[in-house]
Amino acid sequence: MNSKTEITMKDIAEALGLSRSTVSRALQGHPHISADTKAQVMDEAKRLGYQYNAMAASLRKKKSNTIGLIVPRISRYYQSAVITAIQNRLHENRYNLMICQSNESPEIEKELVDALFASRVEGLIVSTTLYTTDFSVFDIFARSGRPLVFFDRTPKSYPAHKIQGDDYKGGYLAADHLLRQGCRNIAYIGGATTCSIYRERYDGYRDALANYGIVPDEEMVFFHDLTPENAVKTFDGILRMKKELDAIFAGNDTIALALVTHAKKLGMRLPDELKIVGYSNDPLTDVVNPSITSVEQHPYEVGEQSASLMLGLIGGTIKPGKNYISVTIPVELVERESSQKMADTVII
Repeated sequence: MNSKTEITMKDIAEALGLSRSTVSRALQGHPHISADTKAQVMDEAKRLGYQYNAMAASLRKKKSNTIGLIVPRISRYYQSAVITAIQNRLHENRYNLMICQSNESPEIEKELVDALFASRVEGLIVSTTLYTTDFSVFDIFARSGRPLVFFDRTPKSYPAHKIQGDDYKGGYLAADHLLRQGCRNIAYIGGATTCSIYRERYDGYRDALANYGIVPDEEMVFFHDLTPENAVKTFDGILRMKKELDAIFAGNDTIALALVTHAKKLGMRLPDELKIVGYSNDPLTDVVNPSITSVEQHPYEVGEQSASLMLGLIGGTIKPGKNYISVTIPVELVERESSQKMADTVII
């Protein structure tokens, strides 16, 4: 059994001849405590081995200064860029960030929502899984009055604050670009349609084709988890059908990169024989050969907007009343080598 007695603020106060309240404020960096007193308190706390009990403090103050964040996959460029922006903005305002990963599992997502709520986070920021259809799991935050903000993958019918990209326009820009490059047989590989962003990207793709009098070939449209393995399998399946194919619109850059690599292994000349456009403007798209045309989503702005909205809701500087705030971040197409039009291409 550990016989050591836990060091408390009272011990620091007695050692320095200060009141406990002064020590408490000094440890929290209160502006009314002098720099000299703060330094003395911090030095004595270190000497005695004092450890700040954040959980106990949050129970006393009913304030944890911690925000929960749930994302599907931390390893993806878009999500990691958003996380960085959220972390930076929260840190500027003396808030901590508790990051969780759902691994695209609605079951894990629900467990994380419950765990973060029990951990007394002051608010929750979420990008849902591909397969989330029951948003009632988030009701626990709404009922408690703790702010809830969705970003990127947002619910369409569930009432909530949202920061999202213009995925319809992104899909339209990508397909329209390929059409302007002379392509007419354009395959689409997107994520599961249970996820709003892939439905909207497909709608944009479909409407761009419609402007050219083209109806999407159902055998050239695919919806599945966007992994490199699935992308290669789908690509090989298209080639086995021996259909005319002059372009692929990839639902994200992870599979766009996989498609470029696989096409080169097959000896295909890009962009002469096949043009490829991705989505999210991953930095890797600019360094591969050929570099990949992609849709820029501005993830850092998405993260900053998500964190700023959360801070405003917590601090009361944003008072939406009975309405919910919805912000759409513009997207743009970044043209690169993978979709270049050859000089002798004739558009009919």
